[in-house]
Amino acid sequence: MEYRRLGASGLKVPALSFGAGTFAGRGELFGAWGDTDVRQARRLVDICLEAGVTMFDSADVYSDGASEKVLGAAIKGRRDDVLLSTKAGLPMGEGPGDAGTSRTRLIKAVEDALRRLGTDRIDLFQLHAFDSGTPVEEALSALDDLVRSGKLRYVGVSNFSGWQLMKSLAVAERYGHPRYIAHQVYYSLMGRDYEWELMPLGLDQGVGALVWSPLGWGRLTGKIRRGRPLPAQSRLHRTASYGPPVEDEHLFAVVDVLDEIADETGKTVPQIALNWLLGRPSVSSVIIGARDEEQLRDNLGAIGWALAPEQVARLDSASLRAAPYPYHLYRRQEGFARLNPPIAG
Repeated sequence: MEYRRLGASGLKVPALSFGAGTFAGRGELFGAWGDTDVRQARRLVDICLEAGVTMFDSADVYSDGASEKVLGAAIKGRRDDVLLSTKAGLPMGEGPGDAGTSRTRLIKAVEDALRRLGTDRIDLFQLHAFDSGTPVEEALSALDDLVRSGKLRYVGVSNFSGWQLMKSLAVAERYGHPRYIAHQVYYSLMGRDYEWELMPLGLDQGVGALVWSPLGWGRLTGKIRRGRPLPAQSRLHRTASYGPPVEDEHLFAVVDVLDEIADETGKTVPQIALNWLLGRPSVSSVIIGARDEEQLRDNLGAIGWALAPEQVARLDSASLRAAPYPYHLYRRQEGFARLNPPIAG
């Protein structure tokens, strides 16, 4: 396993991490992801640790806290061998204090996560979404107190826009609060919006990307092809509306190239899609999920080799979409491009 620094911090994380969204499997969304119980989770953790995958990611909203409980039980007795990452901020109930990143909410969310995980500290705690109703200063001050108390080691965010993250970093610097070192983002061959603003920001400010849904919300499994119905077991039947939208023709154009490269390399479609991400700027770790051992072992095969530059270029070309304003100017007009050459793709 390759280990990388997470952003500008001293924390080293595996290039592949494990996402526990499939653990417990309660509710319409997470029930479609998987229903891994404690016994099965222990086996998946065993396989991960054997491969050097030491970071495990969850969130309080995953199966209403049950994912954290299963993860905590699965790592019991080997806490010092793993890095625990979790998130909070999205609604956990209908009450006025059941969502957001106020001081009260964050302190309770951390205490609840520690109890469910069966630990005394969280290695990386991330705000799951930006809360426009809470001052940035309040959220950062609460996180500062939690870090100083030893309950949190590092802090990060997930699903922030560029201005939200940059404002947070500026406030942290002004008041001496802990800086966000990680941004958990959606990034895949099916969705490259991260590259336009958040990737340059991450590189400039030392914020490493932790990639969620690297297979395009289950579309790059190698089982979805042009002219064929969705496989019966695909979670897209129940969850497509929850995830980022993808046009069918764009998907099939990318899958066609993935199939070609699979024939050339002897690798699977998911392995190629994951390997492409591992070579992108600012990516610290790609979060993989798995319902069973077979799927996990296949995903682990994405590490330890590299696509040829020509293969990367073909994937870049097939997956690239038109940039939004003002970024399309920097792609299409020579003067803009000379001032700001593209970072990726």
